[in-house]
Amino acid sequence: MSVPRSVASHRQAVVELLTTARAAKGNLRLPLLEALGQALAGDVYAPLSLPPFPNSQMDGFAVHSAGIPDGGAELRVAAPVPAGAAPAPLKAGFAAPIMTGAMIPEGADAVVPIEKATPNVFPEPATEDATVRLPSVAPGTYVRNSGSDIDAGDLALAAGTLLGPAQLGLLAALGLDTVEVREPFRALLVTTGDEVVEPGQELAPGKIYDSNGTLLEASMRQAGMDVTRTGISDDNPETLLSVLHRYTQDPRNPVDIIVTTGGVSKGAYEVVRQAMSGQPVDFLPVAMQPGGPQGLGTFEGTPFLGFPGNPVSCLVSFEMFLRPALSQVQGTPAPRPVQTARLAEPLTSPDGKHQVRRGSVDPDGTVRMEGGAGSHLVHALARANALVQIPAHVTELAKGDEVEVWML
Repeated sequence: MSVPRSVASHRQAVVELLTTARAAKGNLRLPLLEALGQALAGDVYAPLSLPPFPNSQMDGFAVHSAGIPDGGAELRVAAPVPAGAAPAPLKAGFAAPIMTGAMIPEGADAVVPIEKATPNVFPEPATEDATVRLPSVAPGTYVRNSGSDIDAGDLALAAGTLLGPAQLGLLAALGLDTVEVREPFRALLVTTGDEVVEPGQELAPGKIYDSNGTLLEASMRQAGMDVTRTGISDDNPETLLSVLHRYTQDPRNPVDIIVTTGGVSKGAYEVVRQAMSGQPVDFLPVAMQPGGPQGLGTFEGTPFLGFPGNPVSCLVSFEMFLRPALSQVQGTPAPRPVQTARLAEPLTSPDGKHQVRRGSVDPDGTVRMEGGAGSHLVHALARANALVQIPAHVTELAKGDEVEVWML
């Protein structure tokens, strides 16, 4: 009997499998908004400084600070400087009304806010010989210097950065309208089992609806993968092999990874194990509950992951192995937020197995279990907002004990 592999060891094996697949993939250049949620393919350096010119942080008056003595001074009002204009140089003895974000005129080095001026309003644009009294001000006051955010030539975003709204906004501010991203992984998803039928069909005695396909496809798409679903394959190994050959040998839609659900245990009708006979695929136990039986290897050169068939086991396998490996190798999706929470109830866990329970973390920092440890409890899974992690060496926890939770 083989010794169960640790969760960490199996996750690392999945990382190595995806690393090999990633090396064979290319990059895509996309419009900014189409790159949302993707991983940056290479380093991006700023083609210009931000701000590109000194500008005002406030509505006020642009002045030459050395021209205003400690007690303040009466200055003539120059032509106003709206945002987007290229102003004339500021003459000595003048103050220029300036809007927030507008370019600081040559000869000015500070801005006095409008509320500190006397009168504290801008004169009408057509007013001639208008004056304003302003207090003294230090050089650089309320001035955003060129390059104070980033200088031209500096690293703006590193390769592998997950592109969210803030990162895309930076690229837009730098004048870029496209960006090169890592090509997403293309997955072939196959659900197996004589007992499962597609939702929407009539449910005959002894049959159940397939939830794994929807669970996994939604999870994989949310993680940034392109997913092709084959529908349900029965428990005939030849049928499964035919399905795999049909999709993996299609040059129009190359597959980077195959993911199957069901048929990986040691029972009499384990179709995935039978179909992978002769392929470099290992079917092995992982010291985890649920999701202990796992398959990993390659099918005719294509990376292969075989997840268990019970719905919760299937999703926990994705969250514990495939999703973290994607984050590490591809740069997307973002890792699940990890925090600690206090147990609202005592619980037990089997010795030597890393248990993953479903729970709901409340605003007060406590976590309540949703359902038991069973791998069929889809309703409890739907109520949960976290995966509760109980290490393999822990067998008992009391109410109030702290546990690690991954927020969903």
